[in-house]
Amino acid sequence: MKKLLLAALLGATLPAWADAVDTLKGFVQEVKSGRAYFTQTVTSPDGAKKRSSKGSFEFLRPGRFRFEYAKPFEQLIVADGRKVWLYDPDLNQVSMRPMNQALGATPAALLAGGALEKDFDLKALPDQDGLQWAEAVPKQKDSQFQSVKVGFKGKDLAAVEILDSFGQKSLLSFTRVEANAAMGPDTFKFTPPAGADVLDQ
Repeated sequence: MKKLLLAALLGATLPAWADAVDTLKGFVQEVKSGRAYFTQTVTSPDGAKKRSSKGSFEFLRPGRFRFEYAKPFEQLIVADGRKVWLYDPDLNQVSMRPMNQALGATPAALLAGGALEKDFDLKALPDQDGLQWAEAVPKQKDSQFQSVKVGFKGKDLAAVEILDSFGQKSLLSFTRVEANAAMGPDTFKFTPPAGADVLDQ
């Protein structure tokens, strides 16, 4: 009787947890493009210091995305499918890296890439804050981050929490999410502004 009760309890809870990984896989397979606004909160390893920023995010699979930070400091990150560009207007400086070196097993690859199970070990987590959570741990041992947690409300992307290799935590909360949004041809094009210093990394 106890075994039946335990099996019933496990049967009632485990499928709900497993849905988070299924939702993540479905998101990667079915959502080919999207846009959203985000608030990013970065917390120091000791939890004492926090800083926040806001901006917008767009992506188009495979390998194209655009993070545009608006507050408190402007910054633009664009991946055009071949290169990843980072532009700092205050410094008038552009950094560029080849896509295959910059993306790999990164948090951006979860949203804009395609090789989910090749690059990450996936695990369902208990529901928290009204969201279903899936955890992705990079298979590369020399990755710059320890884990990424992706939160969904239903099938909609709601949050991404990144724990880097130094113990710093970044939480991106998304609003006004639009899945499979139509994208203009120039959304993921970037041309360094005239006079900007361009650093090829």
